[in-house]
Amino acid sequence: MSNAPGAWRTRPEELTGSIAPVVTPFTADGEVDHQSLANLVDWQLKQGSDGISIGGSTGEPSAQTIEERAEAIRTVLKTVDGRAPVVPGTGSAKLNETIELTGAAYDAGVDAALIITPYYARPTQEALYVWYKTVAAEYPDLPIIAYNVPSRTAVEIAPETVARLHRDVPNFVGIKETTKDFEHFSRVIKAAGRDLLVWSGIELLCLPLLALGGTGFVSATANIAPSATKKMYDAFHAGRLDEALDIHYGLHPLVDLIFVETNPAPVKWVLQQRGLISSGHVRPPLITPTEPGEDKIRALLSEGANYLSAVDESDTITARAARTPATTGGE
Repeated sequence: MSNAPGAWRTRPEELTGSIAPVVTPFTADGEVDHQSLANLVDWQLKQGSDGISIGGSTGEPSAQTIEERAEAIRTVLKTVDGRAPVVPGTGSAKLNETIELTGAAYDAGVDAALIITPYYARPTQEALYVWYKTVAAEYPDLPIIAYNVPSRTAVEIAPETVARLHRDVPNFVGIKETTKDFEHFSRVIKAAGRDLLVWSGIELLCLPLLALGGTGFVSATANIAPSATKKMYDAFHAGRLDEALDIHYGLHPLVDLIFVETNPAPVKWVLQQRGLISSGHVRPPLITPTEPGEDKIRALLSEGANYLSAVDESDTITARAARTPATTGGE
């Protein structure tokens, strides 16, 4: 059953499960590849992902123009066609660009907007409060989700700031936490209240967060193992804890794969080998995986495929990628 664009805006509490933060595919010449993006999104939904996000760190947003990002969001929405919620990253280091892209996403019909903390400038907590309050006020009926990723932005949004925003800003509904400080997750929920929606962006903290009352995941692992990532969430909520743990530990090699070199270069390499995107091209300053990197990726794929093929036949495409000879794909 399809929903109208923006159908989840009034029910953000349903943005649960595994929301896949998809890569932005480029052609070998470096242009945004909208056909590959559509193919990738369709495959994600068929594999069971509960929603789609584009424009987070895995989507290389800082290497694209605002119009390129907006057009990619429109491609995702057209492909999804109401089958699942769309929650794109619309943040930038500049306030005017953040408001412009959030507006384009709003007009296109997204269900919520994921706003990264402004990077490089290292604003104070008061400045972060003003930043999010300003963006949220521009689109008061659009759920706003903060994206906390201090390893990339050099600033962390404090639990008290999250709590203040959740209290003062009606459409500030939650946060994607991409910090390895697991105590931070607990302090955010304690400060803001258990009605705050919290997603994990740290792959190996996705399952533990659920025990604290987390909403779900926006995990890069879903790019290469969407079915297993979704099944881990479902198993936990069905009380099948041993099954959820089996999947968690079975995914370890694929989590390691993602970070063999800077994400999303390894992920794009795998997706190209699978034939899901036309090219593994990443834009500067990133580069495609080096030859030693490819060797590590292939070894981790083989290790992960041994597990995934036993869990779910729909993920055995990983094994095919693991067996594919090394290729540069014309890059």
